[in-house]
Amino acid sequence: MNTNEAHESPKRLSEHTPRLDWATLAPEAFKAMVRLDTVARQGVDPVLLDLVKIRASQVNHCAYCLDMHSKDALAAGESAQRILQLDAWRESKHFYTAREIAAIELTEAITVLTDGFVSDEVYARAAAEFEETELARLIVAITTINAWNRFGVSTRLVPGHYTPTT
Repeated sequence: MNTNEAHESPKRLSEHTPRLDWATLAPEAFKAMVRLDTVARQGVDPVLLDLVKIRASQVNHCAYCLDMHSKDALAAGESAQRILQLDAWRESKHFYTAREIAAIELTEAITVLTDGFVSDEVYARAAAEFEETELARLIVAITTINAWNRFGVSTRLVPGHYTPTT
């Protein structure tokens, strides 16, 4: 093997194609989701919202949303380390505030309803960190990203092409 062959990177697999363009085929539903997303952002700290969107997208395995929200968070000044550690937040709590941990934990509970629903303990920890209006808005934001994730996963949206607007 010559020196050039040793440094060549392996050929990447081709990207998959989306199953369908749901936004074009169901434009009123897409517009309603965009409106819901706009409302869901109101009153939620943008840094916290990015963490919630990334964590729900990790749990739901939505590569498209992971790509989008990680890029948005980085563009907004979030550290790569906090994004990378988010999937292992239980072992990396020192990267986050108590408020962020409560939101991340609530995100997981709402996202994976088959794991015992949202326990009283998880809810109480969130309620201790957020006043009622903030908590209601956070629940709306978590529910909204879960809906986006389900559109992304079911229609196989293709990650890697998103560019943040910030």
